[in-house]
Amino acid sequence: MASIERRQTSSGETRWDVRYRDPDQRHRTRTFHRKADAQKFANVVEADIARGEWLDPGLGKETFGDWARRWQPTIAALTPKTRESYESILRCHLLPRFRDTPVYRIDHPTVVALLAELTSNGAAAGTVRNVRDVLRLILELSRRSGAIKANPVEGAKAPKKPPAQMVFLNADQIMTLAEEVTHPPIKRGGGEHRRRSYPERGLYVRFAGFTGLRSGEIVALSAEAVDLLHGRVHVLASATEAYGKLQFGPPKTYQRRAVPLPKSLVAELTAHLADKASSDFVFTSSRGGPLRHSNFRARHYKPAVVRAGFPEATRFHDLRHSYAAMLIAEGAHPRAIMERLGHSTIQVTLGTYGHLFPSLEASLTEALDDVYRGAEPVPTAEVREIEG
Repeated sequence: MASIERRQTSSGETRWDVRYRDPDQRHRTRTFHRKADAQKFANVVEADIARGEWLDPGLGKETFGDWARRWQPTIAALTPKTRESYESILRCHLLPRFRDTPVYRIDHPTVVALLAELTSNGAAAGTVRNVRDVLRLILELSRRSGAIKANPVEGAKAPKKPPAQMVFLNADQIMTLAEEVTHPPIKRGGGEHRRRSYPERGLYVRFAGFTGLRSGEIVALSAEAVDLLHGRVHVLASATEAYGKLQFGPPKTYQRRAVPLPKSLVAELTAHLADKASSDFVFTSSRGGPLRHSNFRARHYKPAVVRAGFPEATRFHDLRHSYAAMLIAEGAHPRAIMERLGHSTIQVTLGTYGHLFPSLEASLTEALDDVYRGAEPVPTAEVREIEG
């Protein structure tokens, strides 16, 4: 039970001390100028302790920067790319704003104002959502630690990130794009394109367009993962760029898979891998090390997209979408597409490419119509004879 004691200060002023024990049986004291305020606090603290909702006022006064430092070790198990993204959000957007702010002073209106300010200043919807999500994670740690009663980020809305528009290339367009990558215009006075042709870069584009592998999966691909005899590639790892270097790990969905290769592509890969050791990367940089996809995209792929006359929004990832579209056009079952693309569930496949299956609805209706027209009533006498 909380007790209230009256005392006189050395200057003759009256003070009211509320004394109580916290849930850990430590003595606590809070001083007020008025008895009414002391009584109100005593009632609240008794109720909070009884409900198990008491908060350590010392924890609430700790700054956001303090809690951010405690939070950072908790994301050690995330992928390097995700950690780098979170740390960038913290460094660029949250610490400048809240570093020295006690967490108990970060309320819901403050969070809403931050998100609104970012949006009005032109921040991308994805950035605003990431800021909100990282802020939520840090304040959730402080809530679970007993510094605040509720997470003020809960219920804060962020603009929806518009889905990236998919660009579908047909087989001829993929070949055209690969040819542009293979034979770029030579730049005078140095620069990246000092050679007349880059056949390995063109193969990189064709490989992506006719296997549907993600860029990180292709970068991490070793020669021993390409089964030329059986015409398939085994997807065992993936690479991402974080902290200024390549980071290797499992595929995105943690599911290894084998993807069949077109025979013509097998022939190209056979020649390409002829001088490579089994542990060598299939695709490498000009210096022989693992390929930096970001460099390839900027120096080779995007300029080739423009030269080929395709929409500038055509991403390398659209080669994966194009592969899926070609499979659908050939009548592939959604389950087979899911397995080749390495989706976690068939719902992901249908959610991404369901709009490319309109012919399935029509063919089902036509098939049902054939059944309808071919059905004939069975004579009653025959029915009775069967039942008997």
